[in-house]
Amino acid sequence: LTEEGLPFVVLFHHSEDHNSVRQYREIVEAELMPETGGVNFVYADGLKFAHPLSHLGKTKKDLPLIAIDSFRHMYLFHGSFEDIKVPGRLKQFISDLHSGKLHREFHHGPDPTAAVPETELLQGSDEANKRTAPPESTFKKLRPANSRYTLLKDEL
Repeated sequence: LTEEGLPFVVLFHHSEDHNSVRQYREIVEAELMPETGGVNFVYADGLKFAHPLSHLGKTKKDLPLIAIDSFRHMYLFHGSFEDIKVPGRLKQFISDLHSGKLHREFHHGPDPTAAVPETELLQGSDEANKRTAPPESTFKKLRPANSRYTLLKDEL
């Protein structure tokens, strides 16, 4: 499965917990079959795979839980396991992976939920500029180090 290079949508569960596995499989079969070309749906014993859980800050007490392993990062499904029963909730989680939202939020925190009023943007307030302006580029600060050999120095 890893050779395919597709991210895993993983259900971590207790080894005796067959009910959560059944629910997960039913949701995948009912709602998520079109997604099988972009992700692999798997389930794993959370006791045997405790190491990936520790990367998520979770323990066996938190099972069952769902995460996406993109082979670069692991993204935890927000909410409880029971939230997968809400139609479209798990599909949205997968869509957020493909859109880059999960990766962006992993590095930069959650996206702002409150919309900025248009009048505030037009007035150009400092707060609005801070939220919409991209960070200052560090590339303009790059230059050759004084302690390294370079062709730009006069050597004679």
